[in-house]
Amino acid sequence: MIQYALKCNDDHKFDSWFQSASAFDKLRLAQMVTCPACGSSQIEKCIMAPRVGPRGNKKSGSAPSLSAPDTEAEKALKALRKHVEKNAHYVGGNFADEARAMHNGTSPERVIYGEAQPEQARALLDEGIPVAPLPFAPTRKAN
Repeated sequence: MIQYALKCNDDHKFDSWFQSASAFDKLRLAQMVTCPACGSSQIEKCIMAPRVGPRGNKKSGSAPSLSAPDTEAEKALKALRKHVEKNAHYVGGNFADEARAMHNGTSPERVIYGEAQPEQARALLDEGIPVAPLPFAPTRKAN
């Protein structure tokens, strides 16, 4: 996808996204790109600055990182995830069956976490089996 700053022959400026540069050219030639203000199909690209992401080490004042938590809530959530992953057994999509088996005494009790559909979790609660949702999606572990 590519975003262009555009303007019409009446100098109305607007932005629009296109699948590619050639897609923009084809749509413009077919007069399918129109000004949202006046409806003109005489559209040109404006001069614009490229969007270039940061490279290398981040310096202070740069955009926030998606990998490093910034707020106290994000830090607490990261700490909770680390604690759960360190101290509990991941059972994946077998969570409901494992929780039921531990409750019935057919499986040894241990701390588990995994994935369950909302109806499965409701059924466990209806059976008196205590479960609680985690405030994060488990890290999927492959075989």
